[in-house]
Amino acid sequence: MKIKTIHIITRLDKGGSAENTLLTVMGLDREIYDVVLVHGLSIESNMAEDEFRAVEKSLMDVEKEGVRVITIPSLVRRIHLFYDLRAFFALIKILRNERPDIVHTHTSKAGILGRWAAFFVRVPVIIHTPHGHVFWGYFGKLKTRIFILLEKISALVTDRLVMLTEQEKIDHLHFHIAPENKFSVVHSGINLDEFSNTSVDPAAMKRRLGIPEDNLIVGTVGRLTSIKGHRYLIEAARKIAGSRPDTTFVILGDGELLDELKNMVTRSDIEENIKFLGWRSDVAEVMSTFDIFALPSLNEGMGRVLVEAMALGRPIVASNIGGIPDLVVDCENGYLVSVGDVESLAARIRKLLDDPEKREEMGECGKKIAIDYSANAMVQKIDRVYRKLVFSRCHSEE
Repeated sequence: MKIKTIHIITRLDKGGSAENTLLTVMGLDREIYDVVLVHGLSIESNMAEDEFRAVEKSLMDVEKEGVRVITIPSLVRRIHLFYDLRAFFALIKILRNERPDIVHTHTSKAGILGRWAAFFVRVPVIIHTPHGHVFWGYFGKLKTRIFILLEKISALVTDRLVMLTEQEKIDHLHFHIAPENKFSVVHSGINLDEFSNTSVDPAAMKRRLGIPEDNLIVGTVGRLTSIKGHRYLIEAARKIAGSRPDTTFVILGDGELLDELKNMVTRSDIEENIKFLGWRSDVAEVMSTFDIFALPSLNEGMGRVLVEAMALGRPIVASNIGGIPDLVVDCENGYLVSVGDVESLAARIRKLLDDPEKREEMGECGKKIAIDYSANAMVQKIDRVYRKLVFSRCHSEE
């Protein structure tokens, strides 16, 4: 008899948590698992039309792999009492009908509603992957304390908390979310072939993007939200542009801060040095033209885009925060800088711009590290967590 597993996530977009979840549900062995994916409408992601179509294609691919997909329109990211109650009771109804062996929730809102719905329905195994945390960088002190309290209470009904990195586990232990024996670490996986086997003519791609062929490119990828720290990269670009006008900073992604960031670039008078490309389906091809990858985040669960950059052999300059140090070893495959330290961010980027041998050396080191973060490796580790918990539950009931 197959193990029925229901995954619950608030929103599906092309961000890391959604991509991680989709790779997991598609990768689980259909001979062993009956998999259901429950998700919200993702209306708060403000996706561009191309990204929306890409998500729709991903859902079709998931269904082709034998995963049943259920949509809950009231499952939204923001706190909304009416919608949250509707979503909670919708989840209870679904779980009663489906009678799963495992409920695996993803991200904060789905994690709270989904775990408690599973608890009330008496689902045998409840697992949660936060895909990062909101303990700092997102909200004020009061709201953060409320979220920490909710996580502590919800952990009481959770059999296993799956962290993306050791640092994420350490952060949860620091706030006493749960005892250490409730944690497992499973790195977020990527489809390495898509990035390591990318073959693009950089000169031709630069022409298509309107970038001078001889320019070096410093790029970043991520939704344009405050937590990603794009403003620090723009400030660093302003400091670099004077001495290295042959540098183009590429910002790949869409989001609510687009206009604000563009205005910031205009005020800094560096429009010639920065390209906003929006969301694109050819991320790997565009990233392959980068000479340096930058990630100036204020908080980051893991930063799976770092693995993508490393698979392409790109050196990294990133914030020393969250799970990033698990991926970026300072002075080996990149440089780590303090959050919001524009001077250090600019200095490290400039150092790599001036040293092609160092870029090559760090890029090769990153390629070796990326191998350990394949989608297959991630799914195998998740499978082991599932089997262990189901086996333990069956024996405890004998």
